[in-house]
Amino acid sequence: MIQVTLEIPEAIEQDARSIAQQTQRELPAVLQEWLERYAAQIPLDSLSDERVLALSQMQMPDEQQARLSHLLGGQREGMLTPDEKLELDHLLTIYRQGMVRKAEALKIAVQRGLRPALG
Repeated sequence: MIQVTLEIPEAIEQDARSIAQQTQRELPAVLQEWLERYAAQIPLDSLSDERVLALSQMQMPDEQQARLSHLLGGQREGMLTPDEKLELDHLLTIYRQGMVRKAEALKIAVQRGLRPALG
């Protein structure tokens, strides 16, 4: 990972700080997530073979996966706060979007002959 300094509009900074506070995360993590979401909208067929292969093998980061598991456990026990419910919804959205992106990348990797077809 590289570090980049950006100038962003004050309104974006305020929105990001609000979300960071609600989800108990740091501002840079929220901004990074937004950039990742934007990057996830780039058509996969325009990406390099190397990037398509990487996306076809991606997994949720360990920290997010652990938090998701913790929140799911809390949900089963009916012990989530309203903020934790929002965080859980947020993490589930990230997980679902990641799975869709991974499946699309796998399809393209197979089409390009980078990976064998499943089954």
